[in-house]
Amino acid sequence: MIVTFCGHSNFRKSFNYEEKMIAIFEKEIADKSAEFYLGGYGNFDNFAYACCKKYKKTHPNVSLIFVTPYIREEYQKAHLGFHNERYDGMVYPPIENIPLKFAILYRNKYMVEESDFVIAYITHNYGGAYKMYSYAKSKGKNVINIADN
Repeated sequence: MIVTFCGHSNFRKSFNYEEKMIAIFEKEIADKSAEFYLGGYGNFDNFAYACCKKYKKTHPNVSLIFVTPYIREEYQKAHLGFHNERYDGMVYPPIENIPLKFAILYRNKYMVEESDFVIAYITHNYGGAYKMYSYAKSKGKNVINIADN
């Protein structure tokens, strides 16, 4: 099972959102094996990473995977050590022919296509997170928006 995440960069973490996220993990994953596909940029990505890390402490059958949008040597030299310390693995989607300014957009599409479900924090209908959320819904993915009451 692959789980991915999308959310606005202006996200503010709270105990309530953390409880929601962990409850989703318990319901959807439980004791199954799973890979969390993480983007690693912005407040919501950092929150998702922290929740996944916390869940992994009691569920060792999950892995935290960084999905990098850039394979360029200078990016890897600057970030590889950091990502190796934080994540269990790294995936580079087949987007090497995409112009760099579109790399994150195409990486996000890849994450959606590979995922079994998407956990989101969406409160407005613009921006990259909203595009990823809309794309996931258009692909018929199970999408859970923790911003919804």
